[in-house]
Amino acid sequence: MILKVRKSKVNGRVKIPGSKSHTIRALFMASLAGGESQVYNPLISSDALSAVEVCKALGAQIDKLDNKYTIKGFNGSPCTPADVINVGNSGTTLRLGVYLAALGEGYTVFTGDYQVRRRPLGPLIKAINNLGGEAFATRNNDMAPVVVRGKLKGGKTELDSVTSQFLSSILISSPLVDKDTEVNITRLNEIPYVDITTWWMDKLGIKYENNEYKSFYIPGNQKYQPFNVTIPGDFSSATFFAVLAAISGEEFVLENLDITDPQGDKEVFSILEDMGAKVTRGRDSIIIKGDTLTGMDIDMNAIPDALPAMAVAGCFAKGETRLLNVPQARLKETDRIHVMCEQLGKMGANIEELEDGLIIRESKLKGCQVNGCDDHRIVMSLAIAGLNSEGETIIDSAEAINVTFPEFVSNVSKCGGEIEFY
Repeated sequence: MILKVRKSKVNGRVKIPGSKSHTIRALFMASLAGGESQVYNPLISSDALSAVEVCKALGAQIDKLDNKYTIKGFNGSPCTPADVINVGNSGTTLRLGVYLAALGEGYTVFTGDYQVRRRPLGPLIKAINNLGGEAFATRNNDMAPVVVRGKLKGGKTELDSVTSQFLSSILISSPLVDKDTEVNITRLNEIPYVDITTWWMDKLGIKYENNEYKSFYIPGNQKYQPFNVTIPGDFSSATFFAVLAAISGEEFVLENLDITDPQGDKEVFSILEDMGAKVTRGRDSIIIKGDTLTGMDIDMNAIPDALPAMAVAGCFAKGETRLLNVPQARLKETDRIHVMCEQLGKMGANIEELEDGLIIRESKLKGCQVNGCDDHRIVMSLAIAGLNSEGETIIDSAEAINVTFPEFVSNVSKCGGEIEFY
């Protein structure tokens, strides 16, 4: 699918959809519980639907009515799936799912699309084997397809959590094993995503010890209780409208955002404010208005998903913007450091690739044909660049937007943007 974008004056009110990170964790934890849980305002996107299908394959009963999921959990005992589980494009679902499946006694096979089959699993596979389960990659490359079997027992393991999803996977399911689990962390990126996981554990009464993110201790023989929860808005999705306002000088009122939520990408608003945008934080909304931006050095380790959009922001900021300390951005759906350097370069950006980030200097962008690389965050970032560039920007593989933000194009269009699918 092709997305065509032209320079436009875009402003208005946007209701941000539910958080992907919260939705997927809610689905997995409700599935692990006994009894019936209600999840309101979930994200409905291809990634979230992948999580639904994984939970159902492992034994949960999930029904959707209006804007609510009802989940009847399998009480900590997943069944052996009848078929191979395909997680589509959802790396989060894969990482959380493989460890959860190892709570059961049968074999479970996970695969996904071509991007997921290139994403690393090695440290998680090693942890499963160290903690009493069995896991191996069918191609012996520490990537999906991967086969897992329980039954996990607990114990001690080291973990190189190059992605926070490895640690979150262990934290979510380890409370249900027979023995206690101790995880010693050799590296941990993206700490706010771990904070989202522990926020849920706190909310649901699950005990654990966090020793300054250097190690975690999780007592065994715990249980998840069913719950009713409303999913907060997604700051990762809000990032695109925040950057769009900041680079254009226009104003957006972004609704359904709780600034007290542990999501790391809320930091984008503070960063844009430091660069020169005007930000007003309310109880459940944020107003952001663009102004003259000035480049700065930004440590992106905690907020890797914001790198593509912040690379666009750097093109419209005076001086130099350096996005640093985010090597894991190369391990997402695409190598986002390389892809953003390449695609913004086509549009005329003065941009330079670092091993762990990007250097971007103020640039005058021009619309052209660019490649979205089947990556939702790349597509949306190039779209906001196109909305502020002379001429027409044509972005391929635009259907990738459906992974996290299916309403993105319609929301931009309602706010005055010249943007449409072809």
